[in-house]
Amino acid sequence: MLGTGCANCRATLQSIEAVAAEKRVAITLAKVEDLPEIMKYGVLATPAVVVDGQVGHAGGIPDRDKIASWL
Repeated sequence: MLGTGCANCRATLQSIEAVAAEKRVAITLAKVEDLPEIMKYGVLATPAVVVDGQVGHAGGIPDRDKIASWL
């Protein structure tokens, strides 16, 4: 998860954790807050979610169906 710690970033993390728990899928979440590191992904809006090295979402909170598709 790429983000600076804003409310949307925190909500995105909580949503990902909740969907993974509901589906009983073990995940590893890492939060990147360092702006130069975020920029390496070409992300212009946060929060952003990187799945298997690819940006799967950027800007705003992803919906539950999108999160489920990553799992």
